[in-house]
Amino acid sequence: MNSAPGNTWLVVGLGNPGPGYASHRHNVGQMVVDELASRIGATFKKHKTPAQVAEGFLRPGGPKLVLAKSNSYMNTSGGPVAALLKFYSLPLERLIVVHDELDIPFDTVKLKSGGGHGGHNGLRDIAKAANSPEYTRVRVGVGRPPGRQDPADFVLQSFSSTERAVLPNLLSDAADAVELVITDGLLAAQQKVHAPSA
Repeated sequence: MNSAPGNTWLVVGLGNPGPGYASHRHNVGQMVVDELASRIGATFKKHKTPAQVAEGFLRPGGPKLVLAKSNSYMNTSGGPVAALLKFYSLPLERLIVVHDELDIPFDTVKLKSGGGHGGHNGLRDIAKAANSPEYTRVRVGVGRPPGRQDPADFVLQSFSSTERAVLPNLLSDAADAVELVITDGLLAAQQKVHAPSA
């Protein structure tokens, strides 16, 4: 077991493994941790837990980030997350999960801690494996499916060309939100992230 320094945060981007899923709406959480990894100059590598992990510091002498993408499918995200928390000896308060959210309009980021899973199987499995829903979530809006399309099919599709044009900004906003939670705390981060843009 790896004893992590006092100011370490585990940031997990939810999604499905493999290149076939990489561009799907359901994988937007993994896209956000890719953005964070590029910011801190870290590369994802195989790990002793069932996940790919990239480690680095938010800034020199600042908080350490353990960025992770599970090797298992979305609905079995709990096992890898529990294994990572145990490996790094981290409490649930140091876990941030980044995930797609149907109930939020596309290009919107919201922050919350605890609460229900809203039908999101990845969140449901993490709460079950951790015996608690009390962890921080960065909810990345992917919008509702058009017409009567099944939400399960909708999230397993790539973003539209119009959405793809805006996607880099959304990933950047979500990565900023993760950094704010770590540096300013959840409440202050919520006030900044949820404030109406001028």
